[in-house]
Amino acid sequence: MDFSLKRAFLRNFLGNSPDWYKLAIITFLIVNPLLFYFVSPFIAGWLLVIEFIFTLAMALKCYPLQPGGLLAIEAVIIGMTTPKQISHEISNNLEVILLLIFMVAGIYFMKQLLLFAFTKLLLNIRSKRTLSLAFCLASAFLSAFLDALTVIAVVISVSVGFYSIYHQYASSQHNNTDLLNDSFIDTTEKKQTLEQFRAFLRSLMMHAGIGTALGGVMTMVGEPQNLIIAKHVDWDFITFFVRMAPVTLPVFICGLLVCFSVEKFKLFGYGTELPPTVRQVLTEHDRKNSAKRTQKEKAQLIIQGLIGLWLIVALAFHLAEVGIIGLSVIILATAFCGITEEHALGKAFEEALPFTALLTVFFSVVAVIIDQQLFTPFIQFVLQSSESSQLSLFYLFNGLLSAVSDNVFVGTVYITEAMKAASEGLISHNQYELLAVAINTGTNLPSVATPNGQAAFLFLLTSALSPLIRLSYGRMVWMALPYTIVMTIVGLLGVEFWLVPTTHWLESLGWIILP
Repeated sequence: MDFSLKRAFLRNFLGNSPDWYKLAIITFLIVNPLLFYFVSPFIAGWLLVIEFIFTLAMALKCYPLQPGGLLAIEAVIIGMTTPKQISHEISNNLEVILLLIFMVAGIYFMKQLLLFAFTKLLLNIRSKRTLSLAFCLASAFLSAFLDALTVIAVVISVSVGFYSIYHQYASSQHNNTDLLNDSFIDTTEKKQTLEQFRAFLRSLMMHAGIGTALGGVMTMVGEPQNLIIAKHVDWDFITFFVRMAPVTLPVFICGLLVCFSVEKFKLFGYGTELPPTVRQVLTEHDRKNSAKRTQKEKAQLIIQGLIGLWLIVALAFHLAEVGIIGLSVIILATAFCGITEEHALGKAFEEALPFTALLTVFFSVVAVIIDQQLFTPFIQFVLQSSESSQLSLFYLFNGLLSAVSDNVFVGTVYITEAMKAASEGLISHNQYELLAVAINTGTNLPSVATPNGQAAFLFLLTSALSPLIRLSYGRMVWMALPYTIVMTIVGLLGVEFWLVPTTHWLESLGWIILP
């Protein structure tokens, strides 16, 4: 094997990732078995978790599926966990996988309606503060019923569409189709307008992303871990919403206040207005599209609206498992909108399947945590405290870990450990259900601190839109900071002071039934 072939292997390994990143992954793969066999399986297990968190944090360097998957495969080979345990974790969370596969794909066939709605919002609301609140509210409402990942995918599509319209206008004389290439924009005025438009889109995307967290925490379908938690405690859609309300409703109100405040006072990178030139270009483009809209396309919008109503009713009354409802959306939307070719159906699954594969790797790492009992010391520490303290400690531990890793990952582990404690008689079933609220809110609220904390944020960071609007990891952390502080504190106050008395009050009204 000559030097050039060796070099080719290195270049192929993890593709265009930086050499230092490739070296770090190779080092992880070498060190892990040495620690596992010669030092301590417990330490090796924790190192694997830290390495996996590292791959999430470096998502812009390389999508976490490949390096995380290599770590998971090695964990099985050296005996940290077994294929049987991984299969057990996957089967326990099959509903979440079906949600990602079918619900995200189902909403793909409703994008026409959602694009229409968001376009009208952008063009008809001139006040930036009102527009930001509208985007935040719309994202929150949709996330409560459609899954946050799905909603952010739609908003990304809308923003890419808006950006491409103006970018092509600014460089139209050169017929520039490369959205990353600004060299054909030859006037300073157009370049300044484009930078202002980027800042405008950044703020809207962050408001929409936060909106998915505010709405996603409220319902069992809002985030993947919500479905896992709801399944463990056997709550339906309505019960989940009511049980979370003592914490989630105050957080929702305060989140909207933060949205208004950062726009009004132009804090943390917010407050940039839509440039008049861009509004004019987008309005003209929308006017032309509306004039060209055929009766067939209008009928498709009506059908998609009716399917949206079916989706809300089906989820609210839990008429079927979430993934099955998503499959029904695919069937109805394609059947009544004339989409019958196989390749047209295949495109709908492109957005969800990479993340579904990554989530399966999450479950492999969860299997390692369970087999090596990595979280046992933390769980024991929390369970040894008083019942009132347990709620706050679970919230804080979940929040901290979710902010640096991933909320699906953390929520899965903690609800599993809480269920185990309840089955062993260490806590009462009533306390177990209260802990489920603390775990759900803990994984959803403080996790907005970093892009790797929430699936929707990670999806945004790794999307084609981020480089276009200059939305880096650090900038996302900075722009999320005011939300992180307020949502975390209000959520903690809710868990500590409002959750228990409000739950008993709701029981007295007959809205919930305590065990």
